[in-house]
Amino acid sequence: MANSNQKKPYTTGEVADLSHVTINAVKKWINSGKLKAFRTPGGHYRISRDDFKDFVSEYRLQIKDEVFPEKKKILITDDVPEIIEFLKAALQNRDGHSYEIDVATDGYEALIKVGDFKPDLLILDIRMPRIDGLEVCRRLRSGPATHDIKILAITAYAREEKENIIRAGADYCLPKPLGMAQLYEWVDKLLK
Repeated sequence: MANSNQKKPYTTGEVADLSHVTINAVKKWINSGKLKAFRTPGGHYRISRDDFKDFVSEYRLQIKDEVFPEKKKILITDDVPEIIEFLKAALQNRDGHSYEIDVATDGYEALIKVGDFKPDLLILDIRMPRIDGLEVCRRLRSGPATHDIKILAITAYAREEKENIIRAGADYCLPKPLGMAQLYEWVDKLLK
């Protein structure tokens, strides 16, 4: 139900309420070509959510963040496909949260994807082929464009490696096997 609501176009009244103007002002925007709209078979204007978002951006209207929430980006990096699938499913099926998710299967691929995808959070396995998670942490922390990325390390060797992982630059380290409550707690903390 929530998804269909997010796709449904706005009425002129809804745009007026969101923009803190009158319906007549919205109609003037439409008639002047500033705001794209289409007509229903009954002759009423409707404004697609994307067109309204573009209008808000172009004319710098002050709209509450909840109207167009930006999805937080999470890059999951692990060399075990089952762990990647578990994490993706856990995050994609989480009620009340919506994330844009990408994956990498080793440290080298993670570094490339960080540059392209620009995640808000990197969930990073430590023991991986090519470039391990410790080196990924160090490289990200030393780069001016990447030093602020939040890093949630995951490892089956948390007791032995936790100190080194934090020293390398991870914000926190969770032990494998992962518990859902801890995963959600730290994802929330790091994305605030």
